Amino acid sequence: MSNVLVVEDSAPQREMISELLAKSGMIVALATDGVEALEQVKALQPDIVVLDIVMPRKNGYEVCREIKSDPSTQNVPVIICSSKGEDFDKYWGMKQGADAYIVKPFQPKELIGTIKQLLRGAG
Repeated sequence: MSNVLVVEDSAPQREMISELLAKSGMIVALATDGVEALEQVKALQPDIVVLDIVMPRKNGYEVCREIKSDPSTQNVPVIICSSKGEDFDKYWGMKQGADAYIVKPFQPKELIGTIKQLLRGAG
């Protein structure tokens, strides 16, 4: 079973994504902002991180950059999942080291498929 860290400051979004992943057989941990996300990544060593961009304390770009620049977490796949859907946002997310970028609202199959694909690649 895969451990997924969902980082999302919106409670309804967090709940929806975590339910979706749990129903797909994944173990879900939650963080509500960027600082908490980095603490959770270090403590839990998740298999993959689903990361919002617009959050308090540290945004998703900063979190992604820190995960990818730390040798102990640099191989953890990061999916940015954000309502910021402009080409520049996607470009900047990938430039920070994100492995995938999904725009909200997304189809559940898109998120699950992307997670499974990245986990296969990481394993």
